[in-house]
Amino acid sequence: MGSPVHRVSLGDTWSRRVHADIDGERHGQSFDVERLTNILDEGAQNTALRRNVESIICSDPVFTCKDNYFMTQNERYEGAMRKTVHLHMTSQRLGWSEKEVNYAYRILNHSIYPHSALSGDLALNLHRVFLTALTSLGSEEQIAKWEPLCKTFQIITTYAQTELGHGTYLQGLETEATYDTATQEFVIHSPTMTATKWWPGDLGRSATHALVLAQLICSGARQGMHAFIVPIRSLQDHTPLPGITVGDIGPKMNFDQTDNGFLRLDHVRVPRENMLSRFAQVLPDGTYIKLGTAKSNYLSMVVTRVKLLLGEILPLMQKACVIAIRYSVIRRQSRLRPSGPEAKVLDYQTQQQKLFPQLAMSYAFHFLAVSILEFLEHSYSAILDKDFSLLPELHSLSTGAKAMMADFCTQGAEICCRACGGHGYSKLSGLPSLVTKVSASCTYEGENTVLYLQVARFLVKNYLQAQMSAGSTPQKSLPPSVAYFTATDLSRCPAQRPVDFLCPELYTTAWAHVAIRLTKDSVHHLQTLTQSGADQHEAWNQSTVIHLQAAKAHCYYISVKSFREALQKLENEPAIHQVLKRLCDLHALHGILTNSGDFLHDGFMSGAQVDMARKAYLDLLPLIRKDAILLTDAFDFTDQSLNSALGCYDGNVYERLFQWAQTSPTNTQGNPAYEKYIRPLLQSWRSKL
Repeated sequence: MGSPVHRVSLGDTWSRRVHADIDGERHGQSFDVERLTNILDEGAQNTALRRNVESIICSDPVFTCKDNYFMTQNERYEGAMRKTVHLHMTSQRLGWSEKEVNYAYRILNHSIYPHSALSGDLALNLHRVFLTALTSLGSEEQIAKWEPLCKTFQIITTYAQTELGHGTYLQGLETEATYDTATQEFVIHSPTMTATKWWPGDLGRSATHALVLAQLICSGARQGMHAFIVPIRSLQDHTPLPGITVGDIGPKMNFDQTDNGFLRLDHVRVPRENMLSRFAQVLPDGTYIKLGTAKSNYLSMVVTRVKLLLGEILPLMQKACVIAIRYSVIRRQSRLRPSGPEAKVLDYQTQQQKLFPQLAMSYAFHFLAVSILEFLEHSYSAILDKDFSLLPELHSLSTGAKAMMADFCTQGAEICCRACGGHGYSKLSGLPSLVTKVSASCTYEGENTVLYLQVARFLVKNYLQAQMSAGSTPQKSLPPSVAYFTATDLSRCPAQRPVDFLCPELYTTAWAHVAIRLTKDSVHHLQTLTQSGADQHEAWNQSTVIHLQAAKAHCYYISVKSFREALQKLENEPAIHQVLKRLCDLHALHGILTNSGDFLHDGFMSGAQVDMARKAYLDLLPLIRKDAILLTDAFDFTDQSLNSALGCYDGNVYERLFQWAQTSPTNTQGNPAYEKYIRPLLQSWRSKL
C-alpha cells in the first residue's frame, strides 16, 4: 500500500531504517493508503504522473533545499532563480507537457499549480499570475502575442496591483492611465507617493514587464480599474527604462527568495493595444466601449484565488500536520501510568485535541477547494464568452474559501508548531517557515476581513431575494451555495443521544440553521439602522461585525456540506468512507463546540445537547488516533518537499536534527565575536589584579 517514491534518505546508517515507533503505526492498516492518495490526486494516473516528475526532481542535486535555513536573502533569491531556470530547461529537455509541469510545481512547492515552489524556493511565481490575468482579461489577439513570449521566457513578467497606500480596495488605486488621442498611447503615471506599486513579487530585480492595474482616464472621464502591459526594464541590459523607478522592498517575514518590489511610473507611455481588452476597449479616438460588467476586470483575481486554495494555502497546513503528527509518535513525554514507560505524545487526549481538528480541516478544505475548482472550470468558459450569470457565486465562493482557509490554516499551522514543543520553533523543523508563509495568505490576494464582507453582501442580497420570493410566485432560483435559505429550517436540533451528532445530515442542517439565523440577524440590524435614519453606507459599517459572523458561519457550512458530498461519492468504498467520515464528523463538531454560543443563542441546541456533541467529539479522537499516521502518509509528501528534521518519513528525528545542526555556518566558520568581545571580556579581570 506504500508509495513507490523513495522516502527515506540514504546518507547515514540511521536513515536506512525506519524508527520502530512510527513503523508500528503503519502496520495493520484499516484502509488502503494508496487509494486515498489516488483520491486526493483525483486519479491513480495523476499520482503516477506526479511521482514520476517528483522522482526526477528529487534525484537532481540542483533542486536540493537542505541549506535553505542557513541562507541569506540574496542567497535564497539566487538559489531560487537557479532552480527556476533549471526547471524550465529540464521540462524542455524531457518534453514535459503543461500538465506535467503543473505537477512538477506541486512537488517543488507542495502545490498542484505552477505558482509555487519547493518549500517556497522557486522564483518568477508572479510570471504565472501575469499569464492568468492575460488569458482571463486579454483579447485573443493579445493572448496570441504575449503568451508565447511569456512561456518561452523572452520576457519576464509580474502583476503590479497593490500600492503603498491601497491593497484590497481596488477602486482606490491611485495609479493613472490617461489616453492620449494624438499618439494613441496610454500615459501611465504614479501621481502620489502612495500610488507607488508595492509588494508585487518578481518586481524588485527580475521582471522586464509588469501588468499594471491603473485607473483608466479617456475622453476626460474616469472609467475605473483596467490592466496595462508596461515594459519596465531593458531587454538588452536589464536596466530600468525611462520614467521607471524600481527596486526591492527589503526584508519580510518570509519569502526571502522572492524579490517583492516597488514601482513608480513617471508618465510612461505604452501603445493603445497594451490595455487588456477582452471586457473593455478604447478606440483610437478615445471612445470607451464596455464589453462586460463592472466586475469582469476582477476575473483574473478570482481565478488566482481559486488556484491558491489547492496550490499554495492548503499544502502548508497539510505539511504542518504531517510534521507535527509524525513527531508526536516519536516524542515521548511523561507516563500515562506510574509503572509504564514514557508515552507517545500523540497518545495524550490533549495532543489529539490540538492536532486532529487540524488534520480533519486539511481534508475538509481539500474537498472544498476541489469543488470550487470544478465550479470555476464549469463557469470559466461562459464568463470569457461574456455570460456573467455565474460570476457572483464564483466570486463569493472563491473569496469566502480563501478567507476561511487562510484564517484557519494560519491558526492550525501555529497550533502544530506549538504542539511540537521547543523543537517546533527550530527552523530545522520546517514549521516556522510554514507558519510565517501561510500567515501571509491572510492578506495577499485580498485581506480576509474585506473578503468575508464581500461574502456578506452576497448573503444579504440573496437572503432578501429569498424573502421576496417567499409566499409568492418565485422570481428566480437562488445560487446553489445559498439555496438553503429557502429550505425548511428546523427550529430545534433533534439529537437525543451523542451518536446522533455523527449523522452528517444533522450537523449539516445545524450549520445551515446558524448561518441562516446570523444572516437574518445581520439583515435585521441593517434594516433597523436605516429605518432609524442612518444612511445605507453608515448602516452597513455599523453592521459589519454581525455581517462577519454570518459570512464565517456560511463558509463553515459550505465546508461541511462539500465534505459530506465528497463522502457520498465514496459510499462504495467502505474503509475509505469510514476513515474520512470520522474526519468529517470531527470537523463539523469541532466548529459547533468552538462556536457553541451561536447554536445555543436561539434555543436551537440545549446545554445537554452541547454535552452530547462533546461526548461524540471526544469519542472520535481515539478512533482517528489509530489512523493518524496513515492519514498524513496519504498526503504523499516527500522528505525533500517537507524539508523538516521532525517530519521525515523514517521518524529518525533526533539524529537528523543533530546532523543538520552541525552544518550551520555558526558551527563551521568560527566565532567572529570571540577575538573582538568575548576574549577581552574574559581577560578583563587580569587588569584589575
